[in-house]
Amino acid sequence: MNVRSRFRHRRPTAEHDHYKWWALSCTSLGMLLVATNSGTLIIALPDLERALGTSLLELVWVILAYMISSTVLVLTAGRLSDLFGRKAAFVSAFVIFALSSLGAGFADSGTGLIVWRVVQGIGGAFIFANGPALVTDAFPREQLGLAMGTNTMIAAIGLVIGPVLGGVLVSISWQWVFWFNVPLALVGALWGAFALRELARRDAVRGLDLGGTVTFVVGLTGLVYGISRGGLTGWDDQAVIVSLVVAAILLPLFVLIEYRGSAPMLDLGIFRSRLFAAATGAAFINGLSRFALMFVFVFYYQGAQGQDPITAGIMLAPMAVGMLIASPLAGIWADRHGSRTLAAMGMLVSALALALMTTLQADSPYWESGLWLLLVGIGSGMFNSPNTAAMMGAVPSERRGIAAGVRTMLQNTGAVISIAFVLAIVTAAVPTPVLFKIFSGLAAGLTTAQLQPFVDNMHTALWVLTGISILGAGVSMLRPKTDIVPGRMEGGIAVPVGEAITEEIEARP
Repeated sequence: MNVRSRFRHRRPTAEHDHYKWWALSCTSLGMLLVATNSGTLIIALPDLERALGTSLLELVWVILAYMISSTVLVLTAGRLSDLFGRKAAFVSAFVIFALSSLGAGFADSGTGLIVWRVVQGIGGAFIFANGPALVTDAFPREQLGLAMGTNTMIAAIGLVIGPVLGGVLVSISWQWVFWFNVPLALVGALWGAFALRELARRDAVRGLDLGGTVTFVVGLTGLVYGISRGGLTGWDDQAVIVSLVVAAILLPLFVLIEYRGSAPMLDLGIFRSRLFAAATGAAFINGLSRFALMFVFVFYYQGAQGQDPITAGIMLAPMAVGMLIASPLAGIWADRHGSRTLAAMGMLVSALALALMTTLQADSPYWESGLWLLLVGIGSGMFNSPNTAAMMGAVPSERRGIAAGVRTMLQNTGAVISIAFVLAIVTAAVPTPVLFKIFSGLAAGLTTAQLQPFVDNMHTALWVLTGISILGAGVSMLRPKTDIVPGRMEGGIAVPVGEAITEEIEARP
């Protein structure tokens, strides 16, 4: 047997008993990449503001540009994957991420960095769209919660590592916040090319929805730009008004296009499943109530409390540690008992922690904020893995790419809006010189009285996020009591709901 034959013999096959774990290792590496990148960048924002001389709006859009591009393109990425194969799409995502991270490190202006972040978001979209679908293809239904919990746990590890690593990298140079992604992404590409197999049937319904994609891109960008700019320049700003009007026209038009299209980007038919509809609604609310929290606390620790980046990164770790602990346990529990109660309880735990955060002041001891961040992380871990497993198990294999895209699109849309409206709340009525000192990490000379408007606004934002989390708990309870929902009975055997939904859609005239 020659070297090439031995190499092929050792490569995992789809029929191998352990293939599911090979696939999980690939998707977990993708989750580690995107989660670590998020944490390292957010801790570096004050240094980016000083190094590149960005405006406050540009600084926020370094985060939002990636999130918007990955959000608006994730459905297209899922659709392309269902049509042409998930393995190639997943491997290509790592390559795109590596090249864009390399380019971002060479950016010499806020605008240039935002452009590279858009490209990076394209790679992120393909990772987000294919990771859950590849896991769902590889694992049996009774182990899906464990698999999703493992992915969430790995993402939590990335969130733990990210802020601390970001602080270390920033102490060298802000460019390394991006360049560290390059070797990790290249390893992911090589590993995915070696280990992954194409298991799903390719969707027989062909075509791409370019009209829906463009409408959603422009509409969501207008909404987020209008909200984020309005908090800084005032709601009577002409650019703010135009952006919000464009969003008000195009986002409803997007839904109409998807409803009437023959090959829509957003397949509204999968929402006929009560389980899928409630779980995706809860995922949107989860993004809306959670994502801005780390954004706020970076500036609370570095701005209001005057911590250095490394210390601030360590102080953010409890939230990710809570996710790390709760996610796999929640996945195992949900495999046995269903996701409904656990997802709702996770939202309520997080709501309690968010409410307790409103007691924090600029000089509060760390044990208070650290404890509440840990509690939010536990609530997030209780929610995420059961909710994702329930969603992906509710659709048939050939539609899991688009289902994963729907989940990510809604959750990330919530996250993008979350940052935009929290920014608008936090910056309201705070003098511009004070804001720049807080957001650039140079607030050490500010008095408690000068910091108080920022702290008061932070409390207002936290109360809003608390209310949204409680709403999410209610939406989580709208799903069926069990995740095993038969679509129909055939000879006394329950056909999975996803297959029944597909047959119903295909049978429609």
